Amino acid sequence: MHISVFASGSAGNCALARIGSAKILVDDGISLRRLKGFMAQEGLAPGDIDAVFITHEHRDHISGLPMLVKYHGVRVLANRPVASRLDGMMPEAGDYIEAVQPGGSVEIAGVTLTPFPTMHDTPGSTGLRIDSAEGSLGFCTDLGVVTDEVLSALAGVNAALIEANHDVDMLCDGPYPAVLKRRILSARGHLSNEDCASLAVHLAQSGAETLILGHISRENNTPGRALDVVGAALERAGASVELLAAPPLGPLSVEADIRCPA
Repeated sequence: MHISVFASGSAGNCALARIGSAKILVDDGISLRRLKGFMAQEGLAPGDIDAVFITHEHRDHISGLPMLVKYHGVRVLANRPVASRLDGMMPEAGDYIEAVQPGGSVEIAGVTLTPFPTMHDTPGSTGLRIDSAEGSLGFCTDLGVVTDEVLSALAGVNAALIEANHDVDMLCDGPYPAVLKRRILSARGHLSNEDCASLAVHLAQSGAETLILGHISRENNTPGRALDVVGAALERAGASVELLAAPPLGPLSVEADIRCPA
């Protein structure tokens, strides 16, 4: 299994999951030119993508989608409310957009994609779990709180991209207007380093071996702070995992093979 994070942050989000022969793009918030360049480094091209899963329709997750569909006709999957809005936003892509029923899943190229609801400030926002005979991957950014549903959906994944958006003190003392600070700190905003740490411990205790911290704010956090807070929580819990921070613009490529016990 392999996760390649091409971009992660408010300027754009895009990751590629490779499990067996399946190649699933999770969100497409970067230009087609950049996507081609990053995929070329992996020995791949956009035409190799089996499907794109869109977690929600904020611009930093879909800005590259129209050109990808126009020039490569890639299959687009999303939770039904998100799929409906995508269809209205880009009618020229309507023939390629498919809705996944809430609570449902879809099989593509030998893997199973299962979206799960997340608390964010747009209806129908989801995370994604990908299961195969090789193992499981999770993708969960852009959420204000970690619900029991999120914990249940991600239990047992071998690797995951999770959100460590902000350091609370940096955010509160920083230059953002009060209304934006309230939005980020709300239950439908973004996860703090401490909240991410709690999620990381839960995932490690349920079997995760690799965790990638993503959507790290440039203004209200640093990769070092995020890694320190999450790493300390994992150490206190006695959990041993590979812990990495995704750059705003990648690629960060990680093998997520299952480790056999000694």
